[in-house]
Formats: sequence, C-alpha cells, structure tokens
Amino acid sequence: MSEDTKPPGSEEPTQPGVSDAEASGTPPPSAIPPAGTLAGADAEKASMVEQAKARVAAVKESLATDKAAPKPPVKKKDEGPKPTDAANHPLVKKLKAQFGDAVGDAVEFIGQLSVNVDAARIVEICDFLRNDQETSFNYLSDLTCVHWPRTPAPFEMVYNLFAIESNERVRLKARIKESVDSVTGVWPSANWLEREVFDLFGVRFNNHPDLRRLLLPPDWEGHPLRKDYPLEFIENAWTERHLPVMTDVEKEQLQQRRAYGLEILSVPQERLMRQIFIGGKEVMPKDK
Repeated sequence: MSEDTKPPGSEEPTQPGVSDAEASGTPPPSAIPPAGTLAGADAEKASMVEQAKARVAAVKESLATDKAAPKPPVKKKDEGPKPTDAANHPLVKKLKAQFGDAVGDAVEFIGQLSVNVDAARIVEICDFLRNDQETSFNYLSDLTCVHWPRTPAPFEMVYNLFAIESNERVRLKARIKESVDSVTGVWPSANWLEREVFDLFGVRFNNHPDLRRLLLPPDWEGHPLRKDYPLEFIENAWTERHLPVMTDVEKEQLQQRRAYGLEILSVPQERLMRQIFIGGKEVMPKDK
C-alpha cells in the first residue's frame, strides 16, 4: 500500500453545494447537449448561412423581374449636319440672274456652297466669277473629276474657286459625257490640272493648249481613276513592249534574292527588277 504523504490537516475543504465533478472542472453529463442539438457558435453560423441564401434568392428574383420589364428606349445619337438648300444665297441669285437656266440646284454644307451648272457654259460662268467686281474668284484652287459609271453623263467636273480678297469659296459642278471646254483662258493654272484629269479619267478638254498625259507614259492604255479600271496588277501591251522577258539566269538570281526576305520581289512588281538588271545596278550590296 502506498503511503499517504500529505500531512494531516492539508485536505482542501469541500464547498457546500458543489459536487466533486464540478470541483474538479469536468462538466457533468447534464451540461453536455444531447445529440443533434447545435452549440451556440454553430447556431450563429447556421443563421448567417440562411441569411446569405436569402440575399442570393432576393437578387435572383430582382434580376428576373428586370428581364421581364421592358427596357427603356435607346436614345438616338444626335444627327450630324445635313446639306441645305442654297437657292436664296446671294451668289446663287446673281448667277441665276445672269445665266438663267444654265444654273441648277445649289446646296450649302458646313459653310461650303456647291452650284450645279450647265457644262456647255462653264467658261462663261467661270469668266463671270473671275471678273466679278464684288467677289472676284481669282484663284482656281482645284479642278478634278468624279466618275459615275452607268449614267447618261458619267463624268462630273468639279471646280473649286477661291476669292482671295473676300476669303470666300464656291464649288461648281458640271456633268459631261466625255469632253468639256478648257478654262485655261480664265485661269492659266488649269493647264496641268486639266492634263491630270485627261490622264487619269480620259476627259478631253476642248481648246487646251497642250493636252497630253501628265503622270503616265504617252502610250499607256486606259485611265486608272475610272471606277471600271481593274485594281489588281494587269499585264497589258505597254508592259509587254517596255519590260523585256527575263532570262533563266535572271530568274535564278531573283529566286536567290527572295531568300534574303525582300518581299518586293515576291509580288507582281518584280517585273520592275528587269530594268535594274539591264542597267547593271546592284539590288543588294556585295558581301565584303
């Protein structure tokens, strides 16, 4: 038997009304919740989960309600400026009083005045505007053309005039079939502008002092700015006459140069390289 080493009288007094289990810190069986019953922390957690589920259900219900409700109409964007009738413009009235039916419709768009006129009287109208005492349009800023295929008058001549002193502009438009009188007698600067239109559109200008091509070779066939002109590279009579056929050696050299990444040699423009070979020029510097 083990001896009791505690001295007599050292036992702690037991508090009245407190059981031995409570005094030792061990909860009694009655304090343990029965099976299936949540403790306080678990109950709080379960309450938070239920609240989250309720919020999700409310959001889903609101989204379903929004989809069912008709959406408000989309606001249209503000429309940009549109051409307006310029029949009451002072310059248009002046032209109509002078030339009558030769002056057609007129519109104004963003401060730019455009007047349709009869092509047969274009020189008279331009000369009148050039020598007008009130507003002298003494500068021909541009002369060009627009091609409208499949129409009775497929070409629309456009004359952009500028009055230097009064800082005013006007645009004249005249529809023609294939020719129109030259305005070089009114503005000498129209010489090259009309030559450019003749070169690229094929419009002939009557009484022009030197009507010949300006950008393309004299024997070129066709007019590139016409809308019926092909966009891709074409083999025509001019290329056959002026670009000789490459020899086998030149073709082999061409293939070798492609290996250097010269993409220009991999497209139809490689025919231009013939001139370089004939002239004895080097496409790439020699390795030293």
